[in-house]
Amino acid sequence: ALQAATERGIDRAKGMKPGEKIPFFACGLSSVMHPKNPHCPTMHFNYRYFETDGGVWWFGGGTDITPSYLDVEDMKHFHGTYKNVCDKHDSEYYKKFKKWADDYFLIKHRGETRGLGGIFFDDQNDKSSEKHLAFSEDCLKAVTEAYVPIIAKHKEDSFTEKEKQWQLIRRGRYVEFNLVYDRGTVFGLKTGGRIESILMSLPETARWEYDHHPLPNSPESEIMDAFVNSREWV
Repeated sequence: ALQAATERGIDRAKGMKPGEKIPFFACGLSSVMHPKNPHCPTMHFNYRYFETDGGVWWFGGGTDITPSYLDVEDMKHFHGTYKNVCDKHDSEYYKKFKKWADDYFLIKHRGETRGLGGIFFDDQNDKSSEKHLAFSEDCLKAVTEAYVPIIAKHKEDSFTEKEKQWQLIRRGRYVEFNLVYDRGTVFGLKTGGRIESILMSLPETARWEYDHHPLPNSPESEIMDAFVNSREWV
């Protein structure tokens, strides 16, 4: 379970005998928004802290966005907001954590990402705990600045049944990532957590179509290119 919670789980066994279970404390805050309108992106954030009885601690977390349709200005706003937060704490954070998000949210069996990223970090204990906590707090506070204007911009957008079906297909990809690759889901299941809480990130509805491919030069194929080929937004 501890290895599922971190990329370097073996490093977290300090002070424990080989094979011994590692008592730990964990706390965090997570939220996922799955809007009904296909032009309003899904947003997820999670910020967490772990500490073992062996005296090892670390912070992790991130905020990411998953649109069904591409609005470049929205992505510039979202990523720009988090670049500003990162730059306030460390000039290397955004570049490093943006790439980490692109890599982490890859659906390997599809060769595409779940969404269009954001920031993601884990195993952070190279500075004081106070500095890491302050960074996580600022990232959390930035959620409304990064996300709410995008929802306000698109919440009244009209949409077709075809666009709704595409949103549900993309939510199927969301389900695939969360159930197959997401470390938080694996950690929760392995530690006997509350199932309703562990699976709270899943959308209410999703769709799968056999061998589905968007039509060339369509809005759907435009965003598929961004899912397959990582972009720099700021």
